[in-house]
Amino acid sequence: MKFKVGIDNYSLSPLNLEPLKVLAWAEKNKADGVSFSGLPEGRSNPDYEYLKSLKAFGKEHNLYLEWGGAQHIPRDMNSWEKKDLFQHNRNVAREAEILGTRIMRSCSGGLMRWNPANPPTDALLKEMANALKVQKQMLMDHHVILAIETHFEFTTFELLKVFEMCETEPGECLGICLDTMNLLVMLEDPVGATERILPWVVSTHIKDGAITLCDSGLSVFTVETGKGIINLKRIIELLDTLPNEVTLSIEDHGGDFDIPVYDPDFLAEFPNLSKEEFINLINLVKLSQQKIVDGKISPLSRDKWPDVCEERVIDDIANIRKIISEI
Repeated sequence: MKFKVGIDNYSLSPLNLEPLKVLAWAEKNKADGVSFSGLPEGRSNPDYEYLKSLKAFGKEHNLYLEWGGAQHIPRDMNSWEKKDLFQHNRNVAREAEILGTRIMRSCSGGLMRWNPANPPTDALLKEMANALKVQKQMLMDHHVILAIETHFEFTTFELLKVFEMCETEPGECLGICLDTMNLLVMLEDPVGATERILPWVVSTHIKDGAITLCDSGLSVFTVETGKGIINLKRIIELLDTLPNEVTLSIEDHGGDFDIPVYDPDFLAEFPNLSKEEFINLINLVKLSQQKIVDGKISPLSRDKWPDVCEERVIDDIANIRKIISEI
C-alpha cells in the first residue's frame, strides 16, 4: 500500500504563509504535498507566473499539488441571491491546469439546514446540478475534476443524486473531496458514508474527531489523527481499492460544531438517516465519551489552534503514516 501523505494549507493558516512557503514547510517536515485553497488575498488574480513557480517547486521537490477555490452552489451564501458560477470556476480550472493538477476542490459554505429561513435543500440541489451540468465540458477541456468537499452542505446520499442529475460518471469531471470528520456533522457514519461515495472520491481531507452529547443534542470536535473515533484505517483501506491514486491531505484545526438533533424539525432535514446508521453514531458517542473520561482526548478551541498547529500537523503526518504501515 503506497499513499502520498500531505497537508491542506488551511491547517497552517495561523502562520500566514505564502503558498511557496507552505510548500517549503511541507518539504522540510516530510509531507508529500499540499492541497491549496487557492491564491491568498492580496495576490493579483490571475497570477499565472506565481502558479508556475509553485509548480516548479513541487516538481523539484517531488511534492503533489492540488488546488481549491471552486464553488458549486450558485448562490451568494450570505444574501442567498442567485449567481452564475461559470466564470469563477473557469478561472479556478485554468489555475489548476497551469499547476498541472487535475484536482480543484469545491466548497461553497455550509450549515444551510441549521437555519429554517434558508432555501430548502432540495431546491439547492437542483440549482447545483443545473449549474454543474453547464460546466461539464469546460471542466473536461481544462482536464480537471471539480471535487466537491463533503462539508456541512449536503450528505453523501444527496451528492449521489446530484451526480445522477448531472449525468456524469466517476473520473469524468465531477468527484468528491472526502472530509472524514465533516461526515459526522452531517449525521453520517464515516465508514458507511465512505463506502457510499467511494467511486467518486478523488481527493481527501483526512481529519479525526469525536462526537459527544451536548445541550442541543450532539457536538463534534477535531482531535489529532489516530486518536479520535473515526476509523481512518478502514477508510484508507477502502481508498486503496480505487483504480485512481488518491492523496491523503491532512486538514486539522480547532473548534467544535453542534448538531441540534433534539429539534425534530432539524432532524427531519436528514430523511436518509437510517436507524442503523444512527445507532452507529450513538456507538461512536459512547466511544468518544470514554476517551474523554480516560483523558485521551478533549476539545481544542479555535483560538488555541495557532499555538499548536505546527506541532500537531507534524504529528498528524506521522500518525497517518503509522496507520498505513499497519494495514
